[in-house]
Amino acid sequence: MNSDGTRSFLKSLTHGVKLDKRQISSTKQHAPTYISRQSLQEIDQEIDFFGCDQTQNTNPVSLCAQSPAKPVHDSSQPATQTRKRKTDSENDLLPDNQSSLAHNIEVVPAFKPSITKSMTKSKKQREDEQASIALFRRQMGIRVEGAHVPNPIATFESIPADQNGQEKQFRSILLHNIEASDFKEPTAIQMQAIPSLLAGRDVLGTAPTGSGKTAAFLIPMLLRLAQTQSQSSIRSIIVVPTRELAVQIEKEVNRLTVGYGFQTVVLSKSQTETIRTNFRKETSIPIDILIATPLRLVHLIQTAKIDLCGVEMITLDEADRLFELGFIEQIDEIIASCTLRDIQRAMFSATMLQGVEEAAISVLRDPIKITVGIKNAGASSIDQKLMFVGKEEGKLVAMKQLIHTGLQIPALLFVQNKDRVNELYQELLYDGIHVGAIHADRTQEKRDQVIREFRAGEIWVLLCTDLMCRGLDFKAVNMVINYDFPQSAVSYIHRIGRTGRNGRKGFAVTFFTERDMQYVRPIANVIKLSGQDVPAWMLSLKKPSTGKRQHLLKAPPKRQRVTTVSGYDLQKAHKRKQMKKRHITRSKIASIE
Repeated sequence: MNSDGTRSFLKSLTHGVKLDKRQISSTKQHAPTYISRQSLQEIDQEIDFFGCDQTQNTNPVSLCAQSPAKPVHDSSQPATQTRKRKTDSENDLLPDNQSSLAHNIEVVPAFKPSITKSMTKSKKQREDEQASIALFRRQMGIRVEGAHVPNPIATFESIPADQNGQEKQFRSILLHNIEASDFKEPTAIQMQAIPSLLAGRDVLGTAPTGSGKTAAFLIPMLLRLAQTQSQSSIRSIIVVPTRELAVQIEKEVNRLTVGYGFQTVVLSKSQTETIRTNFRKETSIPIDILIATPLRLVHLIQTAKIDLCGVEMITLDEADRLFELGFIEQIDEIIASCTLRDIQRAMFSATMLQGVEEAAISVLRDPIKITVGIKNAGASSIDQKLMFVGKEEGKLVAMKQLIHTGLQIPALLFVQNKDRVNELYQELLYDGIHVGAIHADRTQEKRDQVIREFRAGEIWVLLCTDLMCRGLDFKAVNMVINYDFPQSAVSYIHRIGRTGRNGRKGFAVTFFTERDMQYVRPIANVIKLSGQDVPAWMLSLKKPSTGKRQHLLKAPPKRQRVTTVSGYDLQKAHKRKQMKKRHITRSKIASIE
């Protein structure tokens, strides 16, 4: 069956389908617990770019104190204690010499007619259906793990629909807004994540940068919110690592909900007081979607004594970043505060290391794991290049040559820290290009202004640190330049992921010096996994030790300041400065004597 035929088949399967009710296994007890730091010991390990040791946590637990869930029985099915999983042998994208992911899935038809003699499908028909769905997933690069995985959708029109009148009204508005946003058809992650979340399942989704992960969790969240009315003060929560990403998600919500009244709030300092005041009123206005960074949300929970027992859905975007040690305690407190028994949890990211994945799965119940494309690799639409520049001063020379010969604007330029952002900004300011800079030390107003100017095309080259590379969607970025070598392969993937989004062509150039040579191999592996040619000598370089990689993450290398002055001249200037200081000191001592 060809691709068009498979899509037509899937449309017929999913047209006019009722939502599946969430099935909660009676054999699993969700005892209250907290995230163990033990599960995060492997976070800093190097990504295995040529094979994955996929160990799935078969006994996930909830972080919230709650009663054991009651089993939901389907009267049309005989009661059984366990369900056998069927292995989809066709759904494997990796070559034979690479270890593959486990694809233990059982495809559940989206709708179950009453079983009569004339309507009962033959075994051959069921096998053909499953084979067609497996073929479609393989063609789209979708891999799934978990029990009772819903069928993927092929079009937005085939999104499963409920019979609720209010949800029907919003569904037509949503489809109109999707069409107005120039979304032609769902992306791979949306095809599988939307029906899975609409079925009430917990989801762990991994897909390349720019692949539509935000819409993949927003569309089902909005549809589920439209199904029912609730007087809970906060109905759903989206947790993100940066405020810039929170604002971007709010804009996406507004675009999808034009013509319908959802109450969406980005948690800020001023909004904290508003929510606190509103929560104390007897007739408080419910917040449908609260978007927040971990620190802001924890502060709200602790100071305002906000009760999150009515939260129906919680989503962690850029989940691997949120499960790092800097955020882990805050995420623990947030999840523990959401105590609704049937709460739905979802986590999405472009990269997912083994230790982080295990920690994430430990807080999900009977999750569906969705992986699109090759795990922990850059998008194939990005043309990636590694450029040797010798020493530090060679970077500025290469950068200025790039500006005059091959710079694709608008461009993002990543450097190691805020001091180097300011230094490079001063060097490029007078080279005839419109340059801007953004980092954590700038005020929120200034950061917002710079982002607006970059989106409007008033800034051609935006200088930033790794803080900015998480999740931000600049649709028109043509080029990413890694002025300073990334501290990890994960950082590299997220940096270059700012270009080549939604299938557009993008370019990424990474400078490296003699000092960076020992860390080149992991980046070269990422480029090779993306389907691009890499010089053989780069792949044969010695692999950095675990200790070196961990040290690099905690303490970035010290680099000389960004300037056109050579290193030799800088040393001479430093010597003269030291001699002048000593001369002044001797003069003071002589005058005292």
